[in-house]
Amino acid sequence: MKAVVCRSPGELVLEDRPAPVAPPAGWALVAVSHVGICGTDYHIFEGKHPFLAYPRIMGHEVSGTIVETGDGVDLAIGEPVVINPYLSCGKCIACRHGKPNCCVWIEVLGVHRDGAMCENILVPAQNLYPANGLSLADAAAVEFLAIGAHAVRRARAEPGARTLVIGAGPIGLGNAIFARIAGLDVTLLDMSSERLAFAENELGFSILDGSRGAVPDLVREATAGEGFDVVFDATGNTQSVQSAFAHVAHGGTLVLVSVVKDDIVFSDPEFHKREMTLVGSRNALKADFDHVAASIRNGAVPLAKLVTHRTTLAGTPHDLARWAQEKSGLIKAVIEIG
Repeated sequence: MKAVVCRSPGELVLEDRPAPVAPPAGWALVAVSHVGICGTDYHIFEGKHPFLAYPRIMGHEVSGTIVETGDGVDLAIGEPVVINPYLSCGKCIACRHGKPNCCVWIEVLGVHRDGAMCENILVPAQNLYPANGLSLADAAAVEFLAIGAHAVRRARAEPGARTLVIGAGPIGLGNAIFARIAGLDVTLLDMSSERLAFAENELGFSILDGSRGAVPDLVREATAGEGFDVVFDATGNTQSVQSAFAHVAHGGTLVLVSVVKDDIVFSDPEFHKREMTLVGSRNALKADFDHVAASIRNGAVPLAKLVTHRTTLAGTPHDLARWAQEKSGLIKAVIEIG
């Protein structure tokens, strides 16, 4: 089969790889249809991912159709599916508590093991969710949106809560969309005027432009000095995460959606006097995938606006390398494989 392989940082090629063998019991062979390109994929290409062994087939935002099933799999041949790329052990403390998204031994397709920038892939049947009426193009967007949907659920915020989402990239925008779906009063903060213009003009969000003033002053002005009830940080930027503590109102919640390699340092007195809740949010659960799929079907997610770039499997080595540098106008890129 054809596959796009990142052989080493900066080296992305289309090559022939052995096709997967027949699926074992509990697994299915999926013909890949569409794959979204994630920030993680750009980081892998650029050599910035800390826990990755090359060469690697990337791709974890995936839709496809069932080609063949192993014993015990209740999925029909030809059925369209969304792939949950978080492969869990099923036995560790997190899995036993219903949290396979943070499995101790988790393997993410396209990161810890080869992913779906290829024609066919083997996946455990428990990680395959019927698309249930979604187009295969739309189904490939479910995973990246589920990250934000999971973060919103983790926040446990009441409708109407004054909410700040920091970072207007794809994850932040998805986070903001599902915060709005949950009835929260959402404002987006970013340093990019271009991304904020998109969020405001195309998606209808209130914005704070961090490039046009000191962010603490902007937050005070927007909240009459009280801060936001809920703050989500989806930047992947250490300084932003550390600054976010000061944007939270007394009694409020800070949700860390992105992850950074550095230690996070904050003022303990400021943290305690607010009685702030600090929440980590990692990956997503089936309930989040289901919520996203239902929200796409009912028209609550403006996917046509979010997917701005498309390419083919053969075009991916050139286009992904180019988009890693040329970010203007880019929100979400999708590879059309099937």
